[in-house]
Amino acid sequence: MRLSGFIKKYFDKNVLPYWVIVLMDMAIVFVSAVFTYWVINRTLMAVEHHRALVFTAVIYSLLSLVGARLFMTYAGVLRYSSSADLARLAYANATSLVLAQVCSLVMNWTGMTWLCVLRPLETVVVFLIATLLMWALRLLVRILFDTSHSDTGAKRVLIYGALTGGVGVANYIRTQKPVRFELVGFISHEHRIKGKRLMDVNVYTLDDDIAEVIHRDRIDAVLVSPYRLNDFRQNQQIQDLLINEGVKIYMAQEVQESHILDGVVSDKDIQLKEVSVEDLLPRQEIKVDLNAVGELLREKRVLITGAAGSIGMEIVRQVAEFKPEKMILIDQAETPQHDVMLMMKRDFPDVDCEVIVCSIDRQTRMESVFSEYRPDYVFHAAAYKHVPMMEGNPSEAVLNNVRGTKILADLSVKYGVKKFVMVSTDKAVNPTNVMGCSKRICEIYVQSLDRKLKKEAMLGDTKQEYTQFVTTRFGNVLGSNGSVIPLFREQIKRGGPVTVTDERIVRYFMLIPEACKLVLEAGTMGTGGEIFVFDMGKPVKIADLAKRMIALSGASNVEIEYTGLREGEKLYEEVLNDKEGTKPTFHEKIRIAQVRNYDFDKVSKEIDELIEVAKTYDKMATVRKMKEIVPEYKSNNSVYEALDKKETDL
Repeated sequence: MRLSGFIKKYFDKNVLPYWVIVLMDMAIVFVSAVFTYWVINRTLMAVEHHRALVFTAVIYSLLSLVGARLFMTYAGVLRYSSSADLARLAYANATSLVLAQVCSLVMNWTGMTWLCVLRPLETVVVFLIATLLMWALRLLVRILFDTSHSDTGAKRVLIYGALTGGVGVANYIRTQKPVRFELVGFISHEHRIKGKRLMDVNVYTLDDDIAEVIHRDRIDAVLVSPYRLNDFRQNQQIQDLLINEGVKIYMAQEVQESHILDGVVSDKDIQLKEVSVEDLLPRQEIKVDLNAVGELLREKRVLITGAAGSIGMEIVRQVAEFKPEKMILIDQAETPQHDVMLMMKRDFPDVDCEVIVCSIDRQTRMESVFSEYRPDYVFHAAAYKHVPMMEGNPSEAVLNNVRGTKILADLSVKYGVKKFVMVSTDKAVNPTNVMGCSKRICEIYVQSLDRKLKKEAMLGDTKQEYTQFVTTRFGNVLGSNGSVIPLFREQIKRGGPVTVTDERIVRYFMLIPEACKLVLEAGTMGTGGEIFVFDMGKPVKIADLAKRMIALSGASNVEIEYTGLREGEKLYEEVLNDKEGTKPTFHEKIRIAQVRNYDFDKVSKEIDELIEVAKTYDKMATVRKMKEIVPEYKSNNSVYEALDKKETDL
């Protein structure tokens, strides 16, 4: 072996060789034996019996190897020594002590007393001193390492959450190189450890003056334990305190139960991310068991419209996980569809996929798609969704949203689709704008069509299969295309102002993956005719959202500008009509809206008339007809309010 290789293997500066640790521990036992004998018997006796003393110390050192081997005291890295490592040292030395006592008895019995000059009590003292010195050595190495590797740029931090999760985060940040965080204390929810010290730092609770702690200890950041994520999201008070004090917030990723050993989170499973405003929105974690969904979709042909949109693309990803026989992905946006195609080739190369660029309101093209691919399931997420844009283009809202949905629904029946799942919106409830009303008309059509098919099946062969139509209705999703969060982020980057329409406006929010999981579960578990509504949690005040994003960005002099409600916009969204109730379902976050039933023939006739009116591109005439179909549609902050006044005058 070359000299350089030998040095690298046995004298690596990053990890002390195990045999060096063993020699140091043996030396400690040797010195402890000599020191104990000298203290008890003084110098004259030590000099007189130095040969026997040295032999005894060597024997004790060799016996310490047995305990070290049994408890692997040399296997760890000294600079990362923990309380568990110190405990193993104590067990190892206790074992060596027993062996030393046995050896002493054997020596005395055989008459070889000159090889064991220490009495039993003195032997106990030897290994007690040795244990304390070994502990001290490891703690000293750790302190010296932390000191030598300390970074003046390291952030002084508190960990939100102690014990299991917090200790895992603390171990993680202490082993980082270079050091990014310096642990100053814990914020614990366990009052029994309030005022105590954990990992040599103070433990506080929310009852303490956290603001005073931040100022006194010069806290730069708070790290949120993986076990306290939901609790932290719900605690607006502590969030506001930290943001107002200019403290950075980092969240540890949620840890799967399978990654927890003996109640402790492994350091390897900790990942820290500086929070965005999406992380801080109050919401309960939504867990969905998709095994049943997977059983239904596996090896089936699945058609998804709006596949390049925020919701559609996530549905594509989640469905692809179930290995369907074929996926037919439709969207009229060419460039985003190209991104979808690349994503499928990269992430799901084994899934047979057809990417189609086309608008859903093209009857002939949609007919050819259904005829060629014969889908088993349809997830319909395509729609024009921007409220102000549709206020100015009601005919396009009708032709794309309403006629497109009608075409897809009718073709689903014609070509034997098992289930048709439509993604709707909370804006369809008591609509105040064209977009919301167009989606409500879509709901009415597919629900009345499902009711008609059920009646026909009951009157005919009871075993006859028919297409089941299911609607899912929910609010805004975080980070979707055109939502306020990306808009605010861009406005802050430009230096402001951040535009909010009204100080009082509130909205519901949900994560895109969670919303899509609920769509899949509700859609596949539904039996047809239902309008599923999702528990969106607590509504969020948009003005507060803007203020938080500005504070989290660290930007200064960014103002909020209130621009007034846009056309068709209302202060708050509803998930249920005032006259509607709900029924529970198979999931606590999903309920069924109880809505009034419509006669299909009448609805179909009125929608055909609406489509013909929309083709004239007469805005007032188109919206007037929409209001006839959906009487609860009352325009807000819009030119179409004039139609409501005329109706009132009558």
